[in-house]
Amino acid sequence: MLVLWGWLLVSGIRAAICQETAEAVTYTECTDGYEWHNERQQCKDIDECETIPDACKGDLKCINHYGGYLCLPRSASVIPNNEAQDAGGRPQDLGPDPDPQSLYPDAQDPTCPQGYGSNAEGLCLDVDECELDIHSCQPSQECVNTPGGFDCKCPEGYRRVGTECIDINECRFRYCQHHCVNSPGTFTCQCEPGFMLGPDNRSCVDVNECEMGAPCQQKCFNTFGSFLCRCDQGYELSADGQRCQDIDECSYSNYLCHYQCVNEPGRFSCVCPEGYQLLGTRICQDVNECESGEHLCSESQTCTNKHGGYQCVEKNRCQPPYVQVADNRCLCPSTTPGCQDEPSSVVHRYMSITSDRSVPSDIFQIQATSIYPGAYNTFRIKSGDEQGEFYIRQINNISAMLVLAKQVAGLREFTLDLEMATVNPLMSYKSSSVLRLTIFVGAYSF
Repeated sequence: MLVLWGWLLVSGIRAAICQETAEAVTYTECTDGYEWHNERQQCKDIDECETIPDACKGDLKCINHYGGYLCLPRSASVIPNNEAQDAGGRPQDLGPDPDPQSLYPDAQDPTCPQGYGSNAEGLCLDVDECELDIHSCQPSQECVNTPGGFDCKCPEGYRRVGTECIDINECRFRYCQHHCVNSPGTFTCQCEPGFMLGPDNRSCVDVNECEMGAPCQQKCFNTFGSFLCRCDQGYELSADGQRCQDIDECSYSNYLCHYQCVNEPGRFSCVCPEGYQLLGTRICQDVNECESGEHLCSESQTCTNKHGGYQCVEKNRCQPPYVQVADNRCLCPSTTPGCQDEPSSVVHRYMSITSDRSVPSDIFQIQATSIYPGAYNTFRIKSGDEQGEFYIRQINNISAMLVLAKQVAGLREFTLDLEMATVNPLMSYKSSSVLRLTIFVGAYSF
């Protein structure tokens, strides 16, 4: 870059040709680069850059100075040398060149350099054009006095081009992290949604919306530049992404609960029918009222538990010719008339099964209590199975299994006489006994 120090004169030294008249000595002509100003009675510099069309050709720029002008490359910078003086003895200056006579309308000594005025002693002193308001600065500019002249300073955010102040577009310098908005004399930085300006008013920092009242109904999680709403267990986000709505868990599956599912805000619960209680949170278990003492059976009755309730059974259920020998056993003595053709004993038993049980299903095992040498036993359903829901599967000589053959749904009750016949060929002995089994079928499959 070309740099020139001081001012180089293209034309001659500023001077004037004087003429004598009868009244006074006057100046009428000026040297090259100057012109005579009648009102001010002084030579005034000609601005060739403005008066000569295309003063500089090509890509050169024109720079005016006292008595001439320079054509310099546009990359060149001119730095004034304050010690350099023109023909009048005043320092050269790069600032604006106002009309010198307008600065000193009452000057008595026109020999002072431009920008100076003489005092009573005839000394040339600098004139403060800014204080006297005799400068040519624009209203928006600040006048700064300099030796022999003045300078027009642009406000912050502006740069001087010629005599005008032009706004500086700070946004082209990428001062802002996100967005820059230029305005006359200044600029402002703006951030993307979810961010706010940092302390330097240029960088953008994340906004914690959760701490600033984000519109989440239940839970809020801050993210970089945004936030997320979440719901408690048992709720789900609605379409707006902020409110939480209850999840109806009962509508999703029929197997959440053994019996019945009840939806509640944020959760669900299982309930059981009468006679059952929850085992854990979902499974229904039969309540054994006979063990818990919740039954209403009398002292002459025996409490028998069944699925979903209980049954009060009379302790003495023996019918003649049978006599009771225990709470659940009736005996028909061989010496009693009418007992020869009846089973020697009848034992009462009770059991409960669930409804809709899969079939075939083993439900009760019959076991002989005694066996005679050489005897063999057979088992059969003597009565109570008119529809064929059950059958006997003999396991060995002393035991058999009662099998549920057809699926039954409650509430049902069956009373089966399961007979065991004993035959001893060696002793020509034959007898039988009956297990009277009462089966209660519950109303549910649990």
